Amino acid sequence: MTLPISSELVQQLAALSSAQLAWLSGYAWAKSEAAGAALSAAVAVPAAAITAAARKVTVLSASQTGNARRVAEEVLVKLKDAGINTQLMAAGDFKSKNITDEDIVLLVTSTQGEGEPPEEAVPLYKFLFGKKAPNLSQLSFSVLGLGDTGYPNFCQAGKDFDAQLAKLGAKRLLNRVDCDLDYQSTAAQWQDKITAEVAALVHQGGDAAVAVANAAVAAPAQVFSKETPFSASLNIRQKITSRYAAKDVEHIEIDLTGSGIRYKPGDALGVYYQNNPILVAEILQHTQVAKDAPVRLVNGKEVSIETALLNYLDITQNTPALVKTYAQWVAQNDLREMAADAAKLNDYVTNTPPMGVFAAYPHVLAAQDLHDLFRSLTPRLYSIASSQEEVGEEVHITVGVVRFEHHGKIHTGGASGYLGERLEEGGAVRVFIEENNHFRLPENGGTPIIMIGAGTGIAPFRAFMQQREANGDSGENWLIFGNQKFTDDFLYQTEWQQYRKNGLLNKYNFAWSREGSEKVYVQHKLHEEAAEVWAWLQRGAHVYVCGDAAKMARDVELALLGIIAEQGKLSIDDADDYLNELRENKRYQRDVY
Repeated sequence: MTLPISSELVQQLAALSSAQLAWLSGYAWAKSEAAGAALSAAVAVPAAAITAAARKVTVLSASQTGNARRVAEEVLVKLKDAGINTQLMAAGDFKSKNITDEDIVLLVTSTQGEGEPPEEAVPLYKFLFGKKAPNLSQLSFSVLGLGDTGYPNFCQAGKDFDAQLAKLGAKRLLNRVDCDLDYQSTAAQWQDKITAEVAALVHQGGDAAVAVANAAVAAPAQVFSKETPFSASLNIRQKITSRYAAKDVEHIEIDLTGSGIRYKPGDALGVYYQNNPILVAEILQHTQVAKDAPVRLVNGKEVSIETALLNYLDITQNTPALVKTYAQWVAQNDLREMAADAAKLNDYVTNTPPMGVFAAYPHVLAAQDLHDLFRSLTPRLYSIASSQEEVGEEVHITVGVVRFEHHGKIHTGGASGYLGERLEEGGAVRVFIEENNHFRLPENGGTPIIMIGAGTGIAPFRAFMQQREANGDSGENWLIFGNQKFTDDFLYQTEWQQYRKNGLLNKYNFAWSREGSEKVYVQHKLHEEAAEVWAWLQRGAHVYVCGDAAKMARDVELALLGIIAEQGKLSIDDADDYLNELRENKRYQRDVY
């Protein structure tokens, strides 16, 4: 008699690997025998499987832009396919004190700001480097760092975590691996090596028994992703600073019709941009490379150098590596001497775009050599400034167009110049959603929130307010916003005034840094409202900060620490613990860049 099999069971079986199916087949056969009398040694679960089940691996993802999370998801699949009991956790969901209960931890971490850990990993970082740092002699670990060699403190967060875990007694399973922007190949090698290392540790030299995975990796919620972006179109571009403003900030509306893409307030929009054709032509002119000369990309694809410079290479961001390499090719001692001095080199790179180097020191290059000077173009991420409950199949972002003068010529940022100037309304733009589950509104709509932002950092708070209005949330809302001038730079002014008028915005403070004799920033407004900030915290308020990581966000954090210490009558160390606890409980969240 043939028994029917449910479609759900068929789907679950399809998700298993061949090794898992083989084990399951033997297990099911054994269970079918009466009292196990005919159980064959060939299908019995080896003792090593018991060892495997007893050991547990936690893959910790500490991500800023999503790359670390993707690498962590990939190694999770490889470990599960090897029959290893593995769980994946975002660092933001991991309780730092629980690390003493862990057996094997594989940490995949990116870097932000000046070599600091990504926002979601700050509590763990503070715990490991704090006064209450634990003994971790029971722990085995490995660290994979993701970074950018264009910055001085390359993969510093990964280096710090790796060194501190070892210092606290943990056993390093594999030497730390550092990945640059083109991380895929290096990360894949680490995944394979650490899977083999963990498998050897778990199985203790026995047969590599494979346990059936209890849960398959969930399918992505949408088809479009960083690897397969959606070809959207530009609906509207509108300047929202005055004609007299020092900054050009553009409100951008992008049409997602037909994509099925869903996003939440707090998420980011990834944008693939095209470089300026005029800039490409100038680079080719100064290096005397024919535009149709063939080059091979990092992925092995062959295209013309013009196509590579337009679509595949980051030609607006200078790097120390570019200057050092180029200096070896040109017969200019001053450039070579400067490249050999770290301080002078960093200053030069900061203030000189690649085009500036070629213009000052023109030199004939081979097409492939020109290609190899640049890093691969990576998508830019922008905080989403809309709620889908308000705008439907659209997504809004707030773009500050980067412009600067170098040797008499005006240059623009790669992505901001594309979105804010060159892309025409109706033009196609490739986009994807980068989820940010660590910058979310409170689940309880009655919870008060404090939103602190400067410049384009106001973007996610516009989305927050749209969402809270659509939900009918009763929680109080307080905005603390800073920019240069009230008359020129009050972004989304009429909308905030309307929220105030209808009662959704309960409290606001504005800091205008270019009005009056003294510069006033958001941290100054926080100090002025110290007692009120503390009162809101005591009522359970969630605090959100969005803006520049190196300056604004750091100054705001120092202000909050001072307020907590003063108003709560705590020492600075205890105030730091208080703020870190807020962070772990998702009551203090930052979206910084």
